[in-house]
This record gives sequence, structure tokens and C-alpha cells, in this order.
Amino acid sequence: MASEPADVLIVGAGASGAVVALRLAEAGFRVVCLEQGDWHDLADYPGVRLDWELQQRKTWATSPNIRQLPEDYPIVEDSPVSPLMFNGVGGSTLIFAGAWPRALPSDFRVRSLDGVADDWPIDYFELLPYFYRTDRAFGVSALPGDPAYPPDTDEAPMPPLPIGSAGLKIARAHTRLGWHWWPEFNAINSTPYDGRRPCVQRSTCQSGCNEGAKASTDLTHWPKAIAKGARLITGARVRRIETNDAGLATGATWIDREGAERFEPASVVVLAANAIGTPRLLLLSASGRYPDGLANSSGLVGRRLMMHPFANVAGLFEEPLMSWQGQFGDLIESLEFYETDEKRGFVRGARWGLAPTGGPINTALPSRAGEQVWGPDHHLHVRTHLGHGANWGIFAEDLPDETNRVTLSTTVTDSSGIPAPEVHYSMAENARRMLDFHIERATESMLEAGAFKVEVDRLMRYSGWHLLGTARMGDDPETSVLDPWNRTHDVPNLYIVDGSCFVTSSGVNPTSTIAAIALRAADHIVESRFNQQVPA
Repeated sequence: MASEPADVLIVGAGASGAVVALRLAEAGFRVVCLEQGDWHDLADYPGVRLDWELQQRKTWATSPNIRQLPEDYPIVEDSPVSPLMFNGVGGSTLIFAGAWPRALPSDFRVRSLDGVADDWPIDYFELLPYFYRTDRAFGVSALPGDPAYPPDTDEAPMPPLPIGSAGLKIARAHTRLGWHWWPEFNAINSTPYDGRRPCVQRSTCQSGCNEGAKASTDLTHWPKAIAKGARLITGARVRRIETNDAGLATGATWIDREGAERFEPASVVVLAANAIGTPRLLLLSASGRYPDGLANSSGLVGRRLMMHPFANVAGLFEEPLMSWQGQFGDLIESLEFYETDEKRGFVRGARWGLAPTGGPINTALPSRAGEQVWGPDHHLHVRTHLGHGANWGIFAEDLPDETNRVTLSTTVTDSSGIPAPEVHYSMAENARRMLDFHIERATESMLEAGAFKVEVDRLMRYSGWHLLGTARMGDDPETSVLDPWNRTHDVPNLYIVDGSCFVTSSGVNPTSTIAAIALRAADHIVESRFNQQVPA
């Protein structure tokens, strides 16, 4: 047991946990973070090695069920989409692509605008100052002025990254079509920034960044938080949040590397373990007072899981585009078909992100669209594909559904004997129609750009990067888990700051929005510290 309780105990050292830790440490709080993974050195990442594409499929796979590292926990999947995540200092920012779009104003008002799902208790403009602050803290390369968003009043920290030959070709096609496109906002350095080097355009962002150009929180936040006094304990697998007779959180029980059980006391507990890990921990923390799981009087803990069904539309071009190069956090984006148009037969929309196409091994292996060429035509296949493609990745907005949920397995455990999470998820008909429509339009985009062939993957299995919605925020304790400041309704000294808090999924990569919400919650913890209920 620690000699003195932490002011705030954080579970998870990823994007949201690091944002909260740095803000609170700067404010003078005694901060402790428990992280079941470890630190990684830049030299650990495989992007500089010739076998990078092989390592990305196993040791550095984005799915914990494929990696099966000691710090991972297995996920029982009843889903056409596999959840993807990483345990370590920096969390999934180590393996995310670095794309940094914000949720749009309409994303917070889905019920009011489209009559489905729910409105958020906060809006875009309330988050805007936090977007600006997190843009600077993470380091964002961007061109302000995207007409799909309200006008910005802040300049971007860095100019945008190059869009390359493929980006330029597709952008020109969209200009001819009269369709929206814009250089992507990326949390990747285009110039030296905050002691980190600029991007070298290797396109290996999803297995770490050897240059440190991509903004993972092991580089951007944790060194500063630790310098301010925060304590980060690695190899710490949390098994439950403990509570007292008054129903307040008192800290966390965790398992160390040797298998010994420990307890970390705290006045306030903050969960930042992603939208699968957080509900898993709340359900594991059931007690006599909280028989259905901690903070679960609404019955919504683990429910309304959203993962952004994802399709890929690839165009092949006669001329070489060197499209293995570039930031994998997207070259350009299109939000042309993002807002609802009822004539399309569905509500809401999707974001398109144009990404590099991968290297020689990715090209040589069977494509995601199911095509494979072995034998005498293999060299022709590689020659026509390698560096000749452009990929639109399509993120469909995933509306909340209470049957899509995270539960505890009764048969599978992690290496510490703790029940694994089970994910039960199916794609709604609205999302299926949405993807079909966007696939048709993205195909049109590629053909307008001059593609001689278009290959389509209508639903990628390993695409569950965006884990959202399993402990939603709201004003009513009967229909939400968290209040508008990310504090649980049931346990007044327990906060949740990861993507679990999302009311709807939006149709964009969520990390920028998660970080802004986490910073807002941290500000509230600071501002309300003298009124905060804590254990005696």
C-alpha cells in the first residue's frame, strides 16, 4: 500500500489518461497512473527494418488477439469487426495512424437534426478552446480554413504535410466533380516541433514512429507529467476499482509483474482504459452495493458500443504515384457526403481519408478486396499495383445500439486469471446502406481521377480502431453513465475520460475529440477540487 493516497489515480496511460495526468500534475495534484503495458524505445519499432510488413502482421499487429503479448488481454469476439488497441505507455497512440480530424458541429446534435440517437450534453463550440489546446500539446500539422468546419480563430502549430502525387491526383478529380477535399489534419510533425523530428514519409505509422514525429503520448505528455511529479507505474494490471461503505471509490487493486496483488489508494479515480477496457473494469468491480457493476445504475455500462464500420476503395493508375510513401494518417480527406440527405436512404454520413497503399509485401499478398495472383502473373500483379494505387478509407458513422455491447467472458481469462471482455457487435442496416452509397461515390472519385481499375473491400474485419460509447455522458442518470463533466452519476469521485463517454460516434477519427474532452474534464477536476467528495 502506498504511504499516502494519490489525489488522483488514473488507469491507462494512453491519449486521454496522459492528457489528464499532465493537466493535473501541472496544477500540483499528486497523480499516480497504473498502466499494464510498458515503455517502448523508438528503436523498438519495426518501420526502419526490411521485414516491417511481416512484423506488422504479428508482433506489431493492431489486434491484441494476434499479438498475444503478456501485457495484452484477449477479447472474445462475436463481431464482424475486430477491436484494435495497444497496451503500453502511450496506449493506442503508439499504433494509431495520426489522423486528427475533429468531430463536426452536427455530430453533437444528431437527435435534433436527424431524429435518431441522442444529442450530446456539450457541443462543438464548447470544445473548441480545448481542440486548440490539444492541437498545440500533441503537435498538429494542418491547413486551417477547411470549409466543412466553422472558421478557426487559431493558427495550426505546423503547416500541413505533403499530399503527394496520389493526393494531388484525387484532389484534382474532386475539384472537377465539385466535391469537398482538404489536406488532412495530422498529429504528425511536418517540421521540428517540441523537441521531436519531422516526418520522413515512411508510411509505417501504425507500428510506432522511429523518428518520434507522430504524437504518441509517451513523447508528448508523459515526460512532462513525470517532470511535474506524476508517478507512472508500468506492468500494473488493474483487476477492480474498490469502494467504501459510502459508495465512493477508494483506489484500485492491481496485479504486478510477479503476480502479486497490490492496492493503490486515491481520493479520485479516473478511468482511461478505452471503451472496452473501461466497461470491463466497471463490470469486474461489482459489489453488494453495485451488483450490476460499478456506476451501472442505468444499465448502460458496456452497452452502445460503436466501432465505425470501415470500407476501402482502391484505385489503380497507369502512372507511378510512389504511393507507398506518405503519412499514414491520411493525405487528404473528403467530407462531401458527411451530412444527412434523406434521399440516400439512410441518416448521417461518412468521412473519407486517402492513405498510402503499403509496400511490396502488402502488394504481393492477397488484397483486402480478395484478389490474389500467384504463378506466372505474380510479377505483373506486383508491377501494376506497387506504388500505382490510391486508397479511400471510408469511416461510416455508427449509431448507438444497446445490443452492441461489452460483457465479461465466463470461459476466457487473461494471463492473470481476470475474465476477458466479450464484444457482441453487429453492423446496422443504416450503416450497411451508408457504406454501399459511399463505396459507389468513392469509386466515382477514383474513375474521375483516371483509375483503370477499382478494387473494393466492403467491410474490413481488422478495422475496429475507434472504440466508443460504452459509458455515455448525459444529464439524466437513468439514461447515461456520466454527467457532462465525465463524472459518473453513481460514484461522485469516479471519472471516465476515454472514448467510452461518446454519445454518438461521429464519422471521423475520434482521438482529437477524446483528447479535448479529457482536457475539459481535467480542468473541471481542478476547478471543483474544493467541492469534490472524497473518501474519509
